[in-house]
Amino acid sequence: MTNWGVRNVFGMVGHSNLGLADAIRKAEEREDLTYIAVRHEGAASFAASGYGKLTGTPAACMGIAGPGSTNLLTGLYDAKQDRAPVIALSGQVPSKVRGRGAFQDADLEAAFAGVSRYSHTIGANSDQAELATLAMKTAIVERDVAHLIFPDEVQDIPAPDTPAGRPEGRMGSRLISPPTGVVEEAVNRIGAARRPMIVVGAGARGSMKSIIQLAERLGAPVATTFKAKGFIADSHVLGCGVLGRSGTPVASWFMNESDLVLVFGASFSNHTGIADYKPTIQVDFDPMALGRFHPVEIPIQGDVGVTVGQFLDRLDQRDTVDSIGTEVQTRCDIWLAEKASRVADTGSGVSSAAVMGSLTRLIPDDAVITIDVGNHAYSFGRYFEASGQQDLLMSGYLGSIGFAFPAAMGAWAAVGDGRQVVSISGDGGFGQYAMELTTAVKYNMPITHILLNNDELGKISKEQLAAEHEVWQTSLHNPNFAEFATLCGAFGQRVTEPSGLDAAISAALAHPGPSLVEILTDSLLI
Repeated sequence: MTNWGVRNVFGMVGHSNLGLADAIRKAEEREDLTYIAVRHEGAASFAASGYGKLTGTPAACMGIAGPGSTNLLTGLYDAKQDRAPVIALSGQVPSKVRGRGAFQDADLEAAFAGVSRYSHTIGANSDQAELATLAMKTAIVERDVAHLIFPDEVQDIPAPDTPAGRPEGRMGSRLISPPTGVVEEAVNRIGAARRPMIVVGAGARGSMKSIIQLAERLGAPVATTFKAKGFIADSHVLGCGVLGRSGTPVASWFMNESDLVLVFGASFSNHTGIADYKPTIQVDFDPMALGRFHPVEIPIQGDVGVTVGQFLDRLDQRDTVDSIGTEVQTRCDIWLAEKASRVADTGSGVSSAAVMGSLTRLIPDDAVITIDVGNHAYSFGRYFEASGQQDLLMSGYLGSIGFAFPAAMGAWAAVGDGRQVVSISGDGGFGQYAMELTTAVKYNMPITHILLNNDELGKISKEQLAAEHEVWQTSLHNPNFAEFATLCGAFGQRVTEPSGLDAAISAALAHPGPSLVEILTDSLLI
């Protein structure tokens, strides 16, 4: 696994994975990898998911038999849904007592069948290196979850004569070109369009330089899905922000005005906001993503960057670039004025517009930002101005509350102290894995956590009201989270007024270890 690039393992050591843990210990002593001991296996799998989303390479997460491994499932489903490569490692009870009601005996192959693209139990006579190779190749090529199960008795069997697997000769290039005919068809449609628009999704990560070049040649406004927020700077002359439920009126305007939509690496999920009645050219490496929710005029299977390069080779500069850019900026200025007016909104707490305004000013342009699920996520999508260089990670399709802080630990494992790591959550999300703050303290992870506290599951309250139900059982009993952070050994500060935002966030970002800024907010001011 280390030959294939595994550099980090997140997990918990227990009685049914002791031999596996000792092998990891020896690998760490050789400086082949780093092990991070978490407080809950769910945090381990979310950390591995965040790592995979950021880097495109797998980290591993580990649990014991039974509950330790089943605790991994939610984070692994998050990775699967968002196409992040992850390796899951499970201890297992001894084979001789399996299926007989032994302590912590669970059918892990069955439990992981729905979440793992590859899952196999290692036997005493298995070709261990080949099974590990298949797991790694599956995770990387399929961008999915691969799972290996280690019964207790096989973990201490030496294999001195078995050479470790390596990736050389195992994978070809994934920079696949589409057929020439379909490219020509797409180019003809693009050339005939009067108001083309570009929408980029998470599958366009790594291809934005050429996509922006295409947009500038066509004079096409660019919107992103929420998962792809930040792929283009909000300050770019053609940048329209996020499209869809978490998006901006600018993106919605240009979707309505477009006569052709070019979609790169997006899924068309029900939150995305891509109009199904618009003529559409869709480019994706995954054939199953093409036309997944409705037919599109021109589905193109190919690597996004390669395909855009072929478009650029065939398309001339249009004379509408300046006029479209002016129109985008006019719309953006209207939205910026609207956002500025919302900063001053008052209620029972600080407005989300004020919080996101401070974060826009203070978070470094090259930071990694992890976002949880809740009202704050909608506010982030609308109000935060991305630099175009930041990496933004979220639980996209699974939409799992609790994602942000463990994913930030995974991001830190990937980037170290070279980039600022910031996580943002509500009080409900942070409460899911709050004790992982002690993990961050243990390893001195300089993660800054921004916690918007409104003492309730505010998003759910809004959904109950929208459905004409009574607001019920969404209130939360919280501690003073800033004091909690201090007790854990981190930097903690509480903000109750907008005037205190910049100073508190600046101090947290400058702190050399983990920090938490608790901001008392109003669930209605999102």
